[in-house]
Amino acid sequence: MSAKPTKKSDQQKAWDKKPNPSKYSLSSRNIAKKFLLVCEGQTEEIYFKSFPVLSATVTAKGTGRTKLALVEKAKELARKDNYDEIWCIFDMDVSYDNQENQRNDFNSAIYQIQNGDKKFKVAYSNDCFELWFYLHFDYTDQKNHRKFYYKKLREFWSLNYEEKGKELSFCKTIYTRLQEENCSQEEAIKRAEKLYQFQNDKLPCNQNPVTTVFELVRELNKYLRG
Repeated sequence: MSAKPTKKSDQQKAWDKKPNPSKYSLSSRNIAKKFLLVCEGQTEEIYFKSFPVLSATVTAKGTGRTKLALVEKAKELARKDNYDEIWCIFDMDVSYDNQENQRNDFNSAIYQIQNGDKKFKVAYSNDCFELWFYLHFDYTDQKNHRKFYYKKLREFWSLNYEEKGKELSFCKTIYTRLQEENCSQEEAIKRAEKLYQFQNDKLPCNQNPVTTVFELVRELNKYLRG
């Protein structure tokens, strides 16, 4: 017995049609990139939270931990969500006690990140994070203690940076100040990259001055609102 032919009128019914592939397929959707930034201090945390990112999400957390402990905290936080990039942000900031231990902690934290999961990145500074701010205004390749940068930022911003510059209310203004004042993020990136290229064959603890913050800034700049 032959199969009953499909009626012409039935040929156009919904269940007999092949659906056209959606032009809005999952592969073409613009899914926001997710960053986790684990910072040593409040200054870094608030600065990076101030970036006006649009097509990415940025979660920044300050920890106040030693470098290796900060890396472990970053791993712990990363397990709780599916981040695309996890950045550890810290500086050398050596005190006069236990300098050898501090140098080893600094080097070990950097090498652990660089030789581990590719999602993990590091933005380190030597001697301090404030070198990144200073490079917006001027260039130096001299080995300086953080007090040098505090003094210079005091001159640039007309306030006692060491006392007032780390307060939450001022930290919230730094990104805007560096965008609007007579200084240049573009020049800061060029200067920071120059310093790094000049010294990247040394142990991280011996790279002074250096800041690799420019690498994270470049990445976040890809997702700024216009």
